[in-house]
Amino acid sequence: MDRTRRAIHQPAQSPAKPTFSELFTPKLVTVLREGYTSEHFKADAIAGLTVAIVALPLSMAIAIASGVTPERGLYTSIIGGFLVSALGGSRFQIGGPAGAFIVLVAATVTRVGVDGLLLATMMAGIFLLAIGYLRLGTYIKFIPYPVTVGFTAGIAVIIFSGQIVELFGLKLAGKEPGPFVPKLMAIGEAAGTINLAATFVAVLTIVAIALMKRWRPKWPAMLIAIGLASLVAALFSLPAETIGTRFGGIPRSLQMPAFPPISFDGAIDVLPDAIAFALLGAIESLLSAVVADGMTGRRHRSNCELVAQGFANIASALFGGICTTGTIARTATNVRAGAHGPVSGMIHSVLLLALMLVAAPLASYIPLAALAGVLAVVCWNMFEKQAFATLLRASRGDALVLMATFLIVIFRDLTEGIVVGFALGSILFIDRMAKSIAVEPDQRLVQDDVADRTGAANAYDSSEASDADTVVYRISGAFFFGAASTVATVLDRIADQRNNFILDCSAVPFFDSTAANVIEGAAHKARRAGVRFIISGASPQTRRMLINHGVKRPLVTYAASIRDARAQLKKNAAPGEV
Repeated sequence: MDRTRRAIHQPAQSPAKPTFSELFTPKLVTVLREGYTSEHFKADAIAGLTVAIVALPLSMAIAIASGVTPERGLYTSIIGGFLVSALGGSRFQIGGPAGAFIVLVAATVTRVGVDGLLLATMMAGIFLLAIGYLRLGTYIKFIPYPVTVGFTAGIAVIIFSGQIVELFGLKLAGKEPGPFVPKLMAIGEAAGTINLAATFVAVLTIVAIALMKRWRPKWPAMLIAIGLASLVAALFSLPAETIGTRFGGIPRSLQMPAFPPISFDGAIDVLPDAIAFALLGAIESLLSAVVADGMTGRRHRSNCELVAQGFANIASALFGGICTTGTIARTATNVRAGAHGPVSGMIHSVLLLALMLVAAPLASYIPLAALAGVLAVVCWNMFEKQAFATLLRASRGDALVLMATFLIVIFRDLTEGIVVGFALGSILFIDRMAKSIAVEPDQRLVQDDVADRTGAANAYDSSEASDADTVVYRISGAFFFGAASTVATVLDRIADQRNNFILDCSAVPFFDSTAANVIEGAAHKARRAGVRFIISGASPQTRRMLINHGVKRPLVTYAASIRDARAQLKKNAAPGEV
């Protein structure tokens, strides 16, 4: 009997604990050990070119929005992006400047200048190295799902508010305020200074991106839209500010590596910024790696990824770049473009360098309103509208955590939003655990023996011990954000050779939204592999939570018990919800 027909009812043995070298071996080495062919290189080259075309305008737009010159965004993608791919623990991660850092970087530049920013970036890199080598990256996975959704949505709102001035070409009376409410007040006071030419360029960029995403999704929409906007602005001599008029263009080479001014007092001054950069970089990069895992079925090594982020931030600062992290949109683009491994990210950085060397003079003609339009589209995509709405409907507790994180990020501070959201999530977990306790009478510590019974209902079904096409997993205990990463690792081992997968939840007191998100990811992976997914024994409350998060037919089906699930499989009929 071959491997695919073997009975699989024995519990899987725990894998051996990985060694230090195995934990911190870059995925690049893993890919090369697997055997790297010319076909793999071709796939990586195509993906790298695709991502480079997307990253070119985004890198400059994020740098400008962060209060620095556009070439610093390119330096970040070239130097930091190369090291993230070469040394990282994810096969598909693309590193570079991220929209999530705009608020923090802009505030740091305003307070301590560019030299202080570079010092804070280097220190953040050192902190990331320490977090990675101390293997603390695993604990970052404990952040509840509502916190990540609320955090990302809050950042999207803040970034968009910072682009309103460029989108409409407004002239503020003074320097643009950093806090959200004063910024909106200043924008309102400057409403009479709207520049119709800049507004037209921004709208043209946004519409062009939207149309190409709809009708030509494989085309580099952002780069084409910026090229079109630049051409229209130049041909008709529109009075819209450009990179050339504000920054004098961008250089055609990398700057030589150099340390920023380092002093004890300077390090103490930027210490809070460095800590914020490190924490946000760790969260953002691991979220991006998780997204790539969900799209490909692979598993990243979180601590190795953080070590790579550390080296990348140190090197980026040496070359004049800003904070580097894993970027979700560019990483997803890399996966969709057919990348095989980290070589695609390295090629993306090399091609960005080539584009900067060749096309630097053309960058002077890019309108700032067009780059603001690109960031407006990025903000729209960052705001996970469906997930946000789902969490609002899921439960009052999840809605509270989501909205608290979202509002604190917008009106107070990014780090405070994460801390408060995590604290509320922990309190919510304690409350749910307290309510899940049930007292049952006459429960003995040692159960008496029982006699065998006869009859069809109790007959032994030999197929349960020989059905090699079905695998059964059982979750026992509270399935909440703290256990999500562990369960996700186990569910990721669903063998593609199995036709049916039964997940028994009869011993789970409750699910939270993070757990539901994990199950949804496992269900999508099973469907892509052609595996039929059945959830058995889920309580009505658990089932409602899962269904609210999209875990429903045809993605999964439900059964009252494992026996009922097997009966459904035998009938080979689409079971309804029971």
